[in-house]
Amino acid sequence: MEDLFEGMIFRSRWLLAPMYLGLVGGLLILLIKFVQEFIHIVIHLLDTTEREAVLSLLALVDITLVANLLIMVIFSGYENFVSKIDVANHVDKPDWMGKVDYSGLKLKLIGSIVAISAIDLLKAFMHISSPGVEHLSDSQMAWMVGIHLVLITSGVLFAWMDRIAEPKTEAVVHVKD
Repeated sequence: MEDLFEGMIFRSRWLLAPMYLGLVGGLLILLIKFVQEFIHIVIHLLDTTEREAVLSLLALVDITLVANLLIMVIFSGYENFVSKIDVANHVDKPDWMGKVDYSGLKLKLIGSIVAISAIDLLKAFMHISSPGVEHLSDSQMAWMVGIHLVLITSGVLFAWMDRIAEPKTEAVVHVKD
């Protein structure tokens, strides 16, 4: 009975597979939004200010960072929790694939989230001096900065906790005769 129960628990990891497939669908959604924004930039290229062009390009960077975040979650999550992806001999296999454990994934994710937050904060600051654009209130800006600082602090604390949890290796000292 115990073997049957443990086997069922072990196979339950495959319930995550459709979720990762859904995230692949999320990548497709981001691609469509990226193309939409890119076409919008190209169409309005001549009648936009430099500031508007920069803000539009930051939106593309933002979408790309979220897509990178999804790829990391899909690859690392699938490999860590469901099954190994058998592309060992594929020429295009990313170097990090198969090497990112849960701890590394956590740090990469928080790093990406901080970068996305920083871009959103930069866009909000750039909107402050744009005439005719709806501005965020001081309270909303303060919340954005506060949340960004919390994300940075969380990232530092995650890295620090991982460093503390690493097994200590003894330093080997070689003495010359």
